[in-house]
This record gives sequence, structure tokens and C-alpha cells, in this order.
Amino acid sequence: MIYKQVSVFYFFAALLLLGCRKSEKKIVEKESINTDSYVLVEKWPKLSENHVLGLPSGLGIDSNNNILVLHRTGRIWGDTFPEKKIQENTILTLDKETGEVLKSWGADLFIMPHGLEIDKENNIWVTDVGLQQVFKFSSEGKLLLTLGEARIQGDDSSHFNLPTDIAVSDDGSFYVSDGYYNRRVVKFSKDGAYLFEWGKHGNKRGEFIVPHGIDLDNLGNVYVADRENNRIQKFDTEGNFIADWNNSETGMLLSVAIDNKNEYLFAIDLMIENDTVPKGSDIFRFDLNTNLQMQFGRTGFYDKPTSMYHDIIIDDEGNIYVADGSDNTIKKFQLNKNE
Repeated sequence: MIYKQVSVFYFFAALLLLGCRKSEKKIVEKESINTDSYVLVEKWPKLSENHVLGLPSGLGIDSNNNILVLHRTGRIWGDTFPEKKIQENTILTLDKETGEVLKSWGADLFIMPHGLEIDKENNIWVTDVGLQQVFKFSSEGKLLLTLGEARIQGDDSSHFNLPTDIAVSDDGSFYVSDGYYNRRVVKFSKDGAYLFEWGKHGNKRGEFIVPHGIDLDNLGNVYVADRENNRIQKFDTEGNFIADWNNSETGMLLSVAIDNKNEYLFAIDLMIENDTVPKGSDIFRFDLNTNLQMQFGRTGFYDKPTSMYHDIIIDDEGNIYVADGSDNTIKKFQLNKNE
């Protein structure tokens, strides 16, 4: 069922891995309770002809505030996944200021890469929904850890079923949102030992339809973008429910990112009209109790062609970076903070 939904959406919506909803959503007016604003940085990043992005599915940021991009080159999501791994480089490191490519690697590693995470030691984590695996690499691209059995789906402690994202704690333990079929969050030790899990299919607290993105705050609380439920759920380190925000008037919630320096929660959505026509994405900013502070994009501030955001990260200056599947670009929004 999920494969069919995703395939239809890709056909009509520029091949962005999202999925469809049955109800049309009302477009809300822009909302802001403060004077901060964000401005699109034009002509960023600066990519050469040798670095043409495919669909960018994941973003990360390292300790130098350089931006890492996970993309699929020319690969397209379909009803079945290819057997052959992507032969081109799938991971780029971009200079935060100039957007120039500092490093490019990741060829012959992935079938359908999805989520990207950078931990405090600059290790690089990737989920692959085609391989049904989670990978940990050093900052130089050396494989350090593999979880899951290649191409084998499952719902036990050693298998995944289309895992979507990863979030790593300061102590090295990590959470995997798993994902399109298992509808759970799984916690592992820093060595990759299974610890516990929570979640099942549903719309009650602690349940998910598609847990699509995940991130942590400084206290270790877990924030999950519960995509088809149009909401963000917040849990403690043991998976106990704390709070949520239901996005009942706009689009699906695809990803979350925590700005721990300023204690903000960010999220992105996508609105689709009549199941087929993409109406664009918004960026949302909340406090860490999931109280909405502002939003912009489709509903205001940003007068550009229709966007289709898939992931979001924030640098230490409060600037926003989003992976846009409508034109396979990374967009940077600079924070203009008015005191």
C-alpha cells in the first residue's frame, strides 16, 4: 500500500519521496509572534558542472558548520528498488559560507538513501530504505557500523523495514525512525546493541503512521515528525510521551530539527491538493514545548516557485538549510534577528 502511494506521488510531484493524503488541506496565513525574519541566500550553493544534485533526501551539519548533503543522483523511487547500487557519489560536503563543494564521496554504497545524521564526533550516519540498513561512517568515509540485513525487511531487533532517519545522543546511543512499515522508533547503544522500541501504527499518542524524521534536544528528548498524522510528537529518553503539535490545517510534517543553541524546534511540511498537485512547503519554528512561533514559505515571506522540502537543518548562527525536491537544490535562509 505504501509503495503504491509513494509511486503515484512521485509521478505527479517531481519524484519526491513523500506519499499521498486523501484530504485537501486549507492554506493558512503566515503566522509570526516575533520580529525575526529569514531571507533566501541567492546563488547558494555554488556547484560546478561535476556536482549535479539528484533528489536531496537528507541534510547534516558538522562541527565546522559545513553542510553535508545526501542525494540520489539520478535514482528514482518506484514500486520496487533496483539491485544495483548507485555508482556516483551520493554525499557532498558544502562550505557553509560559499556553498562550494569541499568533499564528494559515497559511490557504490547505497540503493535508495534516505536519512542523514552527523554526530558530535563528525561521524556520518545514513539510512537506506532499499538496503533496509543503517550505516555509520567516519568523517573520512570509513564504514564503522552496519545495522540490519541487506535487502531483508523485518520488525525484530536486528531488522528494519524502510528506516527513514537517525538521531544520535551525546553518549553515542542513537534512535532510528523505522519508518514506512514498522511505524516505530528503536533505540540502540553506542555499539549498536538493541535497547528498546516504542510505537505502532495508529494516531494515538506514541503511535505513528510514518515516523519520517527525528531529532534530539540537549536533554535527550526525542522529537518525531509523524508524517501522515500531520504532527510532531515529543518523547523523553525512554519513549514516554511529553507533548505534540498537530498540523491540522496545512500539509504533511516531513522532518524536524532542533536548534539547541537557541532552543528552537524547526519543522517542514508539504501540502498536496487533490492527492496529486503539490502546493508547496512551509518552514515552522516552535519553542521546545511545540508552541508555534512563526512559519513561512508557501504561506508568506518567500515568493518563489513551488517548493517540496524533504529535510531541514540549522547552523550555529540560526540559518536554515532545506533540501528541496522540486528542483533538486539546497536552499539557505539567513536569519535576520531584530532585537
